[in-house]
Amino acid sequence: MINEIINMFKNKKIGILGFGREGIATYNFIRKYLQDIPITIIDLVNQSNNNVVSNDHNVNFVYGDNYLENLEQYDLIMKTPGISLKDIDTSNLNITSQMEILLQLYRDKVIGVTGTKGKTTTTTLIYKILKKNGLDAILAGNMGIPVFSILDNIKDDTILVLEMSSHQLEFINVSPHIGIVLNLFEDHLDHAGSLENYYNAKMNMFKYQNSNDYMIYCQDNVNLNNIIKERNFKGQKLTIDMHNKATTYLNNDIVYYKDIEVFNSNMERKLKGLHNLENIMVAYTVSKVLNLDDRKTIQAIKEFEPVAYRLENIGVVDGVTYYVDTLATIPEATINAIKAIDDINTLIFGGMDRGISYDIFIDFLQKSNIEHFICMPTTGHKIAKYLSKDKVYLVDTLEEACSLAKKITKKNKVCLLSPAASSYNQFKNYAEKGDKFKEYIFAEKNDEKNS
Repeated sequence: MINEIINMFKNKKIGILGFGREGIATYNFIRKYLQDIPITIIDLVNQSNNNVVSNDHNVNFVYGDNYLENLEQYDLIMKTPGISLKDIDTSNLNITSQMEILLQLYRDKVIGVTGTKGKTTTTTLIYKILKKNGLDAILAGNMGIPVFSILDNIKDDTILVLEMSSHQLEFINVSPHIGIVLNLFEDHLDHAGSLENYYNAKMNMFKYQNSNDYMIYCQDNVNLNNIIKERNFKGQKLTIDMHNKATTYLNNDIVYYKDIEVFNSNMERKLKGLHNLENIMVAYTVSKVLNLDDRKTIQAIKEFEPVAYRLENIGVVDGVTYYVDTLATIPEATINAIKAIDDINTLIFGGMDRGISYDIFIDFLQKSNIEHFICMPTTGHKIAKYLSKDKVYLVDTLEEACSLAKKITKKNKVCLLSPAASSYNQFKNYAEKGDKFKEYIFAEKNDEKNS
């Protein structure tokens, strides 16, 4: 496979569009095998002083406000997922990506997972199930592992479990053998330009499948189910439903697969909430497609720990249990988090305003029993206007929010950080926000230990 990728780059005028984690991985791969080929780094920020390329004399740089102009001059554009091209005509551009190249060469051994929410949890759970069953599996994709960084580890029988964002799916023209779409909600309008564009990108998970492939999806998500009904996808449909009959469905606390009882939903598990039960049902369906051992699969489900920053219990301070849920970047995710955790006394929320609707979130909070709402910029301050004034606290920073939460949250109760928005207005990403939350919550305890 590596030789085939090398041949794709030979004798090409290559532009690497975006020089974050994935762009750097693309550069490193090319330079490992093609030391002398010219490369152009195209980024809003001038990358000429980046240590990765500082000693490379065969690199050119395009940067600044007009960095997306003249892209047609390149034979091949390796696009980083985070770069939005919604405002330019791409019809005459040869755009590809690490994800597309990998799928072109290895799609038959790929399990792809997307959805507005639940991607990381479901992808990681599927990976753990495969490993528990003794399969050679590799986890990569949108959770921060560029697929070019795992190429050396892929063997003939390796199964790749890839989390795929709408950004990664946007320009691909090949779909994985097993494709999964968990749900569709309003999100990423700043990148996609419209809800239709966002949904279309997600549907590339199924668009290029054939009748030997599998499309697994949650039919109780109305947006997703309606789109699939409208389109002529060729993959074999395997449906998940928490309320109605499907391939895998829930009925009276029992999960059924093709009408056969497989496990009790109340079994001991560390993944809390009904939304995570649906993620579990998706992962279980994959295990059936692969004919895995039920006993080992269910054991993997029971043992699975929540991924970092997603309903992560970070511990108890002065009688209060703190959860970090910064992966909850849309209202539906925060609503699910609140439903999953008992005794929430304080909710910290708010982040970057991406123009999505918060009507259902406001209605949910108005009816909830949560006593304290700590509202952060920008969305939190807007939503606060619709909540009971005696419950609302406006803050400007996360450090301020944490300090306040420690003062007002009742003992033996829970404080939950679940933004219902992205973190980009004040932080690099959800992980940085989550790490800062942990730092601020445990700050005084750490000071006591060091004194």
